[in-house]
Amino acid sequence: MAYNANKDLKLYYSIGEVAAQFGVAESLLRYWEKEFSFISPKKTGRGIRQYTQNDIDNIRVVFHLVKEKGMTIEGARNALKHNRKNVDQTLELTQHLKNIREELSKMLEELERS
Repeated sequence: MAYNANKDLKLYYSIGEVAAQFGVAESLLRYWEKEFSFISPKKTGRGIRQYTQNDIDNIRVVFHLVKEKGMTIEGARNALKHNRKNVDQTLELTQHLKNIREELSKMLEELERS
């Protein structure tokens, strides 16, 4: 058996776990699944959704467009249809800037404590 260095890494996540990660209702994830064909979690025989990391990455793209940028579903669909590469690059840059802001906030807190 192979050693798993990151025990938090899972193959599948439940709809509840994914909804909590994004701070949205489970019903919104089911709605987005109907609206965006590239969000397609595996379903068990009993219809229970199992999300992979790829599914979560796709949800992150939709979340960014709809919740963070305020696009409509149709607007998000069009943006992805016409320039998915640009959307992915913008999301990556936005995430990188959020990480930098978080690090700078931590540094500022440390300086203020000194």
